Amino acid sequence: MRTRIRRLAMLGMLMGGLLGTGLMVPVSAAGTTQIGGDAGYDATWCDSPPAGFTSYPGLRLTGSLEGCLYTGVDEARQTPSGGWIETGREMFVGSLNGGATGTFTTSYRFQGKYEADFTVEIHGRCQHPIAAGSGTGGFEGATGRLDFKDIIGETVTYVYRGHIKLG
Repeated sequence: MRTRIRRLAMLGMLMGGLLGTGLMVPVSAAGTTQIGGDAGYDATWCDSPPAGFTSYPGLRLTGSLEGCLYTGVDEARQTPSGGWIETGREMFVGSLNGGATGTFTTSYRFQGKYEADFTVEIHGRCQHPIAAGSGTGGFEGATGRLDFKDIIGETVTYVYRGHIKLG
């Protein structure tokens, strides 16, 4: 039993030493930026949707990303149980952490649950992988992903998180 404990202690010290020497690289050191913030529809602030991205008013993002996200719905369908599934494309116009302005596009998939008459959302979320090669300006060469969660209240607002790696 003591031999087993000693081996585990030695393994722990070895792993601690390896971690301390930098063999484990934090995400930020690898050039990837963790992002997060809030969003809400704002047709006044986001008043210039690009062609093909006019399905909804512009979604104003604040936090790590400052700017507008515009949507072009490609497909949407209801399920008999109150589900809503939607896919499409989006374009973000803005900046990352106050950096240079630019754009990138995403594909997205939204999944939500609604009351039987589809007028009241119960919950929703969506995933937005950045399209390879779509970045311009401050987002040249951007890769990564944004994930949104719908916050249900008197009005629906959104929180996002994810990661972006620049060129």
